[in-house]
Parts: sequence; C-alpha cells; structure tokens
Amino acid sequence: MTKYEQGNHMVSVEPKALSHKHPFHLVDPSPWPFVSALSALVLTIGLVLAMHAMDKWVLPIGVIMLLITVAGWWRDVVHEGNTLGIHTEPVRRGLRVGMGLFITSEVMFFVAFFWAYFHAALSPTEVMGNVWPPKNIIPFDPFDLPYLNTLLLLLSGTTVTWAHHSLLANQHKGLLQGLAITVALGLLFTTVQAFEYAHAAFSFKDGIYPSTFFMATGFHGCHVIVGTIFLIVCCIRAYRCEFTPDHHVGFEAAAWYWHFVDVVWLFLFVSIYVWGYR
Repeated sequence: MTKYEQGNHMVSVEPKALSHKHPFHLVDPSPWPFVSALSALVLTIGLVLAMHAMDKWVLPIGVIMLLITVAGWWRDVVHEGNTLGIHTEPVRRGLRVGMGLFITSEVMFFVAFFWAYFHAALSPTEVMGNVWPPKNIIPFDPFDLPYLNTLLLLLSGTTVTWAHHSLLANQHKGLLQGLAITVALGLLFTTVQAFEYAHAAFSFKDGIYPSTFFMATGFHGCHVIVGTIFLIVCCIRAYRCEFTPDHHVGFEAAAWYWHFVDVVWLFLFVSIYVWGYR
C-alpha cells in the first residue's frame, strides 16, 4: 500500500493501481449498467401507469432503484479516482469526452420537445381556434414567476463559475461558498416551479399546449433536480478536500451539466413563456 498527498489528505493507493504498464483504465466487471437499465425500465413503466392512473407503487419503486444505482455507481467512480488512483490524465480526458457526448444527447432530447411545440405553434388548427396559444388556454405571465426563475438560474451559473475559478486558484473557502450558493439557488428554482405548476390555469390533458408545456418545462425541472444532487455530491467532496486544481473532473462534469441546464431554460423562457404569451 502506497500513500501520496492529495489536497489536505493522505490518499492510499492500492498496488493494483501502481502495476499498470499504461495510463488507461480497464474497467472491472460492474453490476451497475445492468441495474441502471433495469431501474430505467421500472421507472418508465411506473410513469406510464401513473399517467393513466392505473398504479401508484411502481413509480416510487423505480425512483428508489434509480437513486440506489446512482449512489452506488458514483461511489465506485469516486473510489477509482481517489483511492485506487487510476484516473490518470488520459482517463480524465476520456471522462470529459463522455460527458460532452452525454450533454449532446441531452440537447437532442430537448430538440424533440421544441420541435413538437413549434410544430403546433406555427400552424394552429381549427380545434385550437387558429391561434396560439389555443383560445381556451391562459398562459403564464412570463415576467412573473418564470422571470424570477430565469434570474435564479442565471445567478446560479455565475456562482458555479465562481466556485470553479476558486478551485483553480486553490481557494477552498470560495469553492465551498460558490457550490453552497449554487445548490441553494437550484433548490429555490425547483420550489418556485412547483408553486407555478400548482397554480397553473390548465392541466396536462387540456390539449397540445399543456402537453408540450409540461413535458418541456417538466423534464427541464427534472434535470435541475439531478444537477442539484450532482452539485450536492460535489459540495460534500469539496468539503472533504477531494478536489485539486489539476484533478477535479467530477466537478467539471457537474459544472458543464449545470451550464447546459441554464442554456436550455433560456430557450424555454424565450420560446414558450415570452413568444407564446398573448
């Protein structure tokens, strides 16, 4: 067992990590890909059943399975990087590329919702009254709660950038403060959106406008929750001094994801809330 200093901690490196003849990581067999696929299947089935009011237990089971999978998989990845010491620069570069490709796939995910929205908005039918939003829909005032949420997310983008620059400058206090404020802003955004949904003048089944509205903004809200959890994990790791200026790929991934969430919200705010308001 060999030890080396990382931040303010002495990190133990097992002999396995020192026996590599190359800088790459050959992934060990893991149950998490199979378990995550099973969790996603149960979660999807639960969503469908819940939407049709056929069952209320499958969905929470799927959520619990997914949370256990995420916690276990992240624990193993953190263990690989901090304890085994096998996240070399080529490995970190590969992780960055993987995160970039994942965000690209997420972009295309939201493109589908924007496509559905503009397909209906640019050619409203007689059923809609030949207008958009449809004549029976009272949309949200974009400069009320949606505007507040826009300010919250824009501010959170600056605080997570502040945290990143503090890390690069090896300023531990600034890193913790930036992350804590970003997490608080993410939680506040989710609270405001839940309040907005509770006071909506339309429901999911009231036509094409509510369907596209709730699908686009709702899935974005889910991404905000995931990003907030991601940043909470980074905050805990930062408190434990597990990040260094030259070794913080986990924090980079969280920051990239959060900036992606910010940008998507700007498109949602402009196209759905402002452009679609009458």
